[in-house]
Amino acid sequence: MAEAGNQSSVSVFLVVGLSDAEEPQVLLFLIFLGIYLITVVGNIVIFSVITFDHRLHTPMYFFLANLSIIDIIFSSITVPKLLFILVTARKAVTFSDCVTQLSLFQFFVVAECYLLAVMSYDRYVAICFPLNYTLIMSREVRFKMVVFCWVCGLVNSVAQAISVSCLDFCGPNKVDHFFCDVTPLFKLSCSDIRLSEAIFLLVVVLAGMGPLTFILVTYGRIIAAVTKISTSKGRRKTFSTCASHFTVVGLYYGSGIFSYIWPSSTYAMSKDVKVVAVLYTIMTPMLNPIIYSLRNREVKRAMKKILGSKEMN
Repeated sequence: MAEAGNQSSVSVFLVVGLSDAEEPQVLLFLIFLGIYLITVVGNIVIFSVITFDHRLHTPMYFFLANLSIIDIIFSSITVPKLLFILVTARKAVTFSDCVTQLSLFQFFVVAECYLLAVMSYDRYVAICFPLNYTLIMSREVRFKMVVFCWVCGLVNSVAQAISVSCLDFCGPNKVDHFFCDVTPLFKLSCSDIRLSEAIFLLVVVLAGMGPLTFILVTYGRIIAAVTKISTSKGRRKTFSTCASHFTVVGLYYGSGIFSYIWPSSTYAMSKDVKVVAVLYTIMTPMLNPIIYSLRNREVKRAMKKILGSKEMN
């Protein structure tokens, strides 16, 4: 029976997961459970440290706290369902649940794209306009920037959900991925998907390549400014403030671009796409707090202060 408001004859999908195995995969379950726990705990720690240490109440850490929130929710959209599939081998998901997962995923993947662009602008202002940094990146400005990121994610989420919900699915119903995403659902539709593909391509350009281009231009200007610093020590110190963010951008965009620009005709046959999707949907949210905490003296200092005060108590 079709879902209300949808012409589909398919109302239940089978999410393949990482493989076609029909039995529980306990080892993979334990690995991804460990990754998920590290992701959640690590990002909660980063968010808590920034919240409770007043010295970290600066624009850069305000954006980092928002990145931690996004990463917690982002990984929670896909990993728990993957864990359920791995431990039970039950792959069925209703059409409405599939669209819900897709829309939430698209919400946070786009919000993170724009937030990474905002964070690069913050570093650009801090390095190129240090005397006016506080004025330019005022509390009101950075709040509006974050709201803009979330709104862009919401607009994309609604657009993708409507686009997929209007498609017909006549069978087969096997989603060749470990979560419901736009591209594998396009492969299953028996409708004319040209309009839906055009909407998705527009999103990739505006929400993916747009922020990435902005980040690259911003870092180009940062590099130009840094090269003008007379001392090598000064250049290294300035570059170190950007290293963590640039590493995160490289991981996130490198894997994301591979996944979404991979030719759709080979999508269903490529295991590489799933592996890369694991990198940006599961591994990157785990690595973000590690990268920022290991390379950031202020965060490490704040952590030691909080842990030290707890030990004294």
